[in-house]
Amino acid sequence: MILTGGLKFLLPHVLRRIIRCNRLSISNTSGMAEGYKQANVVILHKSLADDFEKFCHANDGPLPLLYRSKPGDWKCPSLSSDSDIRTDCLQYRMYEHGACTGSLKSLKEYSEQLKDMVTFYLGCSFSFEKAVQNAGIPVRNVEQKCNVSMYKTAVPCYCVSAFCCNLVVTMRPIPESKLEAAVLATSELKDAHGAPIHIGDPGLLGIQDLSKPDYGDPVHLHPGDIPVFWACGVTAVEAVINCRAPLAFTHSPGCMFITDLKSNNVAVRSSREVPQVHCISQDPLRYSIVSAEAAQKIKTLETLIGIDPGDRGIIHLHRQGELLKACLSISHARSVLITTGFPTHFTYEPPEENDGPPGALAIAAVLQALEKEVAIVTDQRAMNLNKNIIEEAVQLGILKRPVPLLSYQSESADSALTFLCENGNPGRPRFDHLIAIERAGMAADGNYYNARKVNIKHLVDPIDELFLAAQTIPGITTTGVGDGGNELGMGKVKDAVKKHIKNGDVIACDVEADFAVVAGVSNWGGYAIACALYILSTCEMHDRYLRKAVGFPQLSKKTVWLSALPSVTKEEKLLKTLVQLGVRSGKTASLEMEVDGLPFYNTHSLMIEKLLQEVHQ
Repeated sequence: MILTGGLKFLLPHVLRRIIRCNRLSISNTSGMAEGYKQANVVILHKSLADDFEKFCHANDGPLPLLYRSKPGDWKCPSLSSDSDIRTDCLQYRMYEHGACTGSLKSLKEYSEQLKDMVTFYLGCSFSFEKAVQNAGIPVRNVEQKCNVSMYKTAVPCYCVSAFCCNLVVTMRPIPESKLEAAVLATSELKDAHGAPIHIGDPGLLGIQDLSKPDYGDPVHLHPGDIPVFWACGVTAVEAVINCRAPLAFTHSPGCMFITDLKSNNVAVRSSREVPQVHCISQDPLRYSIVSAEAAQKIKTLETLIGIDPGDRGIIHLHRQGELLKACLSISHARSVLITTGFPTHFTYEPPEENDGPPGALAIAAVLQALEKEVAIVTDQRAMNLNKNIIEEAVQLGILKRPVPLLSYQSESADSALTFLCENGNPGRPRFDHLIAIERAGMAADGNYYNARKVNIKHLVDPIDELFLAAQTIPGITTTGVGDGGNELGMGKVKDAVKKHIKNGDVIACDVEADFAVVAGVSNWGGYAIACALYILSTCEMHDRYLRKAVGFPQLSKKTVWLSALPSVTKEEKLLKTLVQLGVRSGKTASLEMEVDGLPFYNTHSLMIEKLLQEVHQ
């Protein structure tokens, strides 16, 4: 038997010849024929071939199709010069009616049956290992001389006819400092599954225990390593099992067909193709991927809204990159709860100001367009007012349909947990993300203050408790949007508020959000979040990561998303509606076309135009 030393330097045709002669004492082909593409193999009856090809195209992350043979053709001339698929894999598996009925070294004894069968060659992640190593990133399964770990997930593939299964992934531990380099090294290698489909907690994919892979070997993480998951061609094995074909063959997981094609690194050409990796949650640990181009656009939005027209000192509250991370987190959310309402005008009825609701509805409109669940929670005394605002927003075409309106009261120690989670079970949160925009926030002394240091606690329901509870519930992240430091969520920047904002030592909100979006006017923060969510949704790199590289790109819905964005016309009509409902400007209490004492025309309208201009660039 030939031992493993030096196999990585052998040419593919030499290795195939050795495999054909059954002279290797190895269990997988990871690290062999270094720098050459390897392939998963699926062999099916010709009557299933067209549907399986469609299944591959519909799920091209796990199933990048390199070559489809004709029935009975054992060669693949575009991949290799002298191959025979009956003998050139280390090991095969035979499936009959969905059950694995044998592990074989050769398929020659089935040559007669193979005459009516078609072979599919699918890309493999072993093909990118050399590129990863060239980027200075350790490949732990190669270091540990074992097969890569492969896991079944809870992520459904796009079904085609009888082919229907969940995604299978490989996991490679990557040092945290090398995450972006690993994504960059693999993102353009589409024939080898491309960029990762998940970075972080395996539980988010439905994987319970990394030490128990469904295929392959356990690969141990070093201190500081993060589990990184790529789509895997063994997904095809699951599809074969589920389709229950009378007879099918596959490679044995990890025992690939080695091609003559080099795994050439692809030069990344534009910022649209350069990935960035951002941590968006610690519990559970989750990272997201976005293109440098989309990230820069969102950073520009953050700069635009960061001006200080009221000269209140908010420049000192800014934390760079908060808008991007907040919107990445919202983009991953299934269900979002928004709260708004600042009753600063305590001598008027209603006491609410008109900064907040427009921004909240702008966010809600885009979330609806993105087909996410969205609800609004507000003060019990303001339910009728908000119901009227939402109904008018539907009439004006801002919202496609009414947003469910909720209220929250603190009745027991578990009230917040019961509100946020099904049956109060922290393992089953109703919402993934909470957003507070221009919402009165609780100060350190338990009171709620407007900018003039007046206590308005008697007008505010304790919605802060939801944000405090969210800090203890895995899977719920929070965003606060504010323009003065006394808004819910601004506890993240409370030290700066106390130091730089007038009356900050008293009014500073003490409750922090995971992300603090600071804007010159809070509505602008809402508009920017809406625009940023659109930018992320139209980013191909982020879209692929969201859908785990299965199914089809969602860009066909771009027109629907675009129509949901705020516009000068929509916001003008909404502000007129708020004036009619008696909702006043924050700074002046006037019932005019202004917000925070700033005229709608040529101030707010100009900001909306600037944000939309960045979206369309």
